[in-house]
Amino acid sequence: MPELPEVEALVRFLDARTVGRTVVGADVGTISALKTYDPPLTALVGATVRGWTRRGKWLDLATSTPDDVAPHLLVHLSRGGWLRWYDTVPATTVRPRLGGSARGAAIALRVRLDDGAGFDLTEAGTQKRLAVHVVRSPGDVPHVASLGPEPLDGFTPKVLSELLARKNQQVKGLLRDQSAVAGIGNAYSDEILHVARMSPYKLTRTFTDDDVATLHAAIVGTLTDAVAASSGKPAKDLKDAKRAGMRVHGRTGQACPVCGDTVREVSFADRSLQYCATCQTGGQPLADRRLSRLLK
Repeated sequence: MPELPEVEALVRFLDARTVGRTVVGADVGTISALKTYDPPLTALVGATVRGWTRRGKWLDLATSTPDDVAPHLLVHLSRGGWLRWYDTVPATTVRPRLGGSARGAAIALRVRLDDGAGFDLTEAGTQKRLAVHVVRSPGDVPHVASLGPEPLDGFTPKVLSELLARKNQQVKGLLRDQSAVAGIGNAYSDEILHVARMSPYKLTRTFTDDDVATLHAAIVGTLTDAVAASSGKPAKDLKDAKRAGMRVHGRTGQACPVCGDTVREVSFADRSLQYCATCQTGGQPLADRRLSRLLK
């Protein structure tokens, strides 16, 4: 799933290529991806691109229109979604359908611009979680309105300390909670905790001031480095760049780049986490059960 660094890179990529252009076509390919009806998708046609911003893991295309509707296109790529850019959009017709194929990536939405360029929003797999909203204001999307603070914008150790104290939970869960911290998902929470040398099961109300400072530095440093590594890359290269930059996430069985121990995994129903026992848990493996703590 694209997280803060990849979405930020997409925003910068799209902003540089689309600001000032006029939308001349918006064709839905997967009906289930479109979550709103007012304003209609057709409200985008004729609108001028004002710019792109990132809201957590959401893409936000802001437009201007002569009739002041000025819709926003809000997109959450979720696990199987991506954006495919074209300098020249294919001439093929996108036909709406209820669902996509389990093979390959189905086109959920195609947007065409007045200079011939444009993009497809695509989704692979069968879960169909990609979400497209056409709204008057980003706050009209409940998931956007409920986002927590941005970790690279005014995110101080004090803010983090207050989040950690809200309820006693595993720190991995806090980092993935979009209402707590916007933009961090499964992959970068693994990376942050590896940098901080903390167990993903560490309880938030056990954090000392030093722990808070360490975790804060790991959050800001990891995400800042990842944004820098992603910036300037074309959209098609961002997924590979993300995978290449991971230290522990997705690297089960490989050597930890810090200590050389084997990277381990804990599997859950719909995801897994990776960690280094030597760096993060005092050498003790984590039990592969959802409610486990460290093995005694």
